Amino acid sequence: METAGQAVSQIPMPRNNVSELKNVSNQRTNNLSDEITVEELRAQIGGDGHTSSWILVDQFRIDRFADVTKDHQFIHVDAERAMNETPFGGTIAHGFLTLSLLSAFTMEVSPQLKNTRMGINYGFDKIRFLSPVKSGSRVRAHFKTLEVTEKTPGNVLTKTEVSVEIEGEDRPALIAHWLGLTILEDKDKS
Repeated sequence: METAGQAVSQIPMPRNNVSELKNVSNQRTNNLSDEITVEELRAQIGGDGHTSSWILVDQFRIDRFADVTKDHQFIHVDAERAMNETPFGGTIAHGFLTLSLLSAFTMEVSPQLKNTRMGINYGFDKIRFLSPVKSGSRVRAHFKTLEVTEKTPGNVLTKTEVSVEIEGEDRPALIAHWLGLTILEDKDKS
């Protein structure tokens, strides 16, 4: 595990440029092969999994998330009040902000199935928010493949165990069992 003193890559949060945000969200910076087969994905079940880069969860990101979700509770956006009235010592990220970062994390490190037409967020079997993410913290995700099921020909359901680590903390921010449905191209049409 890396320590705070080691150099780590970090996905930046663009401040003003929408096209820059699109470029960041489409980054695939892993060392994994670009595409794998369903059989190769099944072989990953129970393996070591994949770990993302760190992402900074600063007050700017928290404030923008509050604006989008209309959740301006003081524990997220009022540093002085959060310092004086909560056990956190300052503002904390929304749990759903941390959860929403899973999309960026998985795009970075998870392999794509060969002949993928699209991927669909299928939901969660389990989500638990275990520790608050304080403003200014860095987080990263660890992914482990738990199950791979071909629901129907060309529709592959994957269950992935995810934990979001907070740099320097013993307990993760969250743990989840995330379901993703991959729709493969119809081989007869290609």
